[in-house]
Amino acid sequence: MNIIINGCGGHMGAVLSDLIETSDDAVCVAGVDVHAPAGCHFPVYPSVRDVREEADVVIDFSTAAAVDELIESCVSKKLPLVLCTTGLSPDQIRHAQEAAEKIPVLRSANMSLGVNVLLTLVAQAAKALGKAGFDTEIVEAHHRRKLDAPSGTALMIADAVSEALGGGYTYNYGRHDQHQARDPKEIGISSVRGGTIAGVHDCIFCGEDEVIEIRHTASSRAIFAKGAILAARFLKDKGPGLYNMQDVIAAS
Repeated sequence: MNIIINGCGGHMGAVLSDLIETSDDAVCVAGVDVHAPAGCHFPVYPSVRDVREEADVVIDFSTAAAVDELIESCVSKKLPLVLCTTGLSPDQIRHAQEAAEKIPVLRSANMSLGVNVLLTLVAQAAKALGKAGFDTEIVEAHHRRKLDAPSGTALMIADAVSEALGGGYTYNYGRHDQHQARDPKEIGISSVRGGTIAGVHDCIFCGEDEVIEIRHTASSRAIFAKGAILAARFLKDKGPGLYNMQDVIAAS
């Protein structure tokens, strides 16, 4: 499996590159970034459109600002795309959905298998606890360099809870300027940024005299790179369509 890493100069790009280098069935044939990282063992281009090497799939860990051009380049070259970048705007999400009509696109705000299992557990808990009047709060923590808040994973968890409860829930991102009782049809989402935290997500169900917490802790960024490689294997021979990590888990 020949892979192009979009965003190869970033922290996740470096982790992904190291994992691919030790893989038995994958090789990074090219990278895309503004500058080639030190010690890079593959050619680096400013755009996927400029890559001359033949590839089976593109794995993207870049920035939201780079995603539109990336999608256009993948459509132009008919390359499957594993889209891991978070913080996308509604227009960019629609852009990815439109591209999926022409090429296979796998988009997930979190590539970890554990997080995607957590989403299933959270939905099951919400169905049982929501009927009993439990409130839902989500707390996420990441390293100081993370640009978007709340995390894409926190929003995925909130969406899973809301969908399990029939929809219609609003998301409250902070109560510092609010002086009112909690709306029963809201989900609170709080963000922590600091140090080198790879990622911690807590979904807290608060009831009368009892609290249930479901937590996922990432000890390193390697779990996201491993999930991206699994997604690339899944996507390699797929036809056009929009896929996610739940599809990868179901096919495993």
